[in-house]
Formats: sequence, structure tokens, C-alpha cells
Amino acid sequence: MREALEEARLGLTAGEVPVGAVVVIDGAVIARAHNAPISLSDPTAHAEVLALREAASKTGNYRLTSATLYATVEPCAMCSGAALHARLARVVFGASDPKAGAMGSLYRLHDDPRLNHRMAVTGGVLAEESAKLLSAFFESRRAPHSSA
Repeated sequence: MREALEEARLGLTAGEVPVGAVVVIDGAVIARAHNAPISLSDPTAHAEVLALREAASKTGNYRLTSATLYATVEPCAMCSGAALHARLARVVFGASDPKAGAMGSLYRLHDDPRLNHRMAVTGGVLAEESAKLLSAFFESRRAPHSSA
């Protein structure tokens, strides 16, 4: 999760919402990404999706059945769907997302019996650090700009 937090900090530096993700297989980080929808002009460029794309490319297979995705924030419906389609074994996330989270907060896509795959999910890992990054980002956006 610390690696995912580093990615989130890179995203923050780039002016993106600070969310980071890494994909781990057999204890090794094989892919990493941070949010980039602004810089890529791509609404699907969430950290989780970008990390899954990189992992699939590196392994030569879109099915990542032995992989764990670490994300600093609870994945949204799009990212949860991508994790399900990748057939991930597990997702670990930091801060919950009460407005868009699809792995416990709003939805529970990871264990919906109507879908053809389920995966283990662990939330709350380094949640405070993840939440602080997000809070600082949004507070800076709401702060009045001084006019000199």
C-alpha cells in the first residue's frame, strides 16, 4: 500500500486527484499508476484501470488470476468492473469512498452472486494516510485564491 501511496503523491504533483494503485503478483509489484484523467483527457484513466492495463500488457494476459490490486481509495464501479473482468484474486484499498465506492460503500460488486467472478476485498489499509492526501487536495481546490 505504501507503493500505491507514492503513486498517489505523484498524481497530486501532476494536479490529478491523488489516487494510486499497484498490481502485485507473487510478492512483486508488476504495475503501478496514479490517476491521470486530466492529463490524458480520458475519463477512464483512473489509477486502478491504468495499473491493470500495464499488468495485463506485462503478463501478456488480461486475466490476472493470481494478482492483488492495491489502491489508495475504494474502487468505483468502473474500476471494480475492470478488477472483476481481470479476474483478480484480491483487492486491498485504503480510504472508503462513500460517494462512489463499489466495494462496500455504495455497492458490493466484488461479491455480487449475479456476476461470474468474486474476489476477496480488504479495506481500511493505511486509510488515514490515503484520506489525508484526498482531503488536502480538495481543500486546496476550495481555498480562495488570493488576487495580488
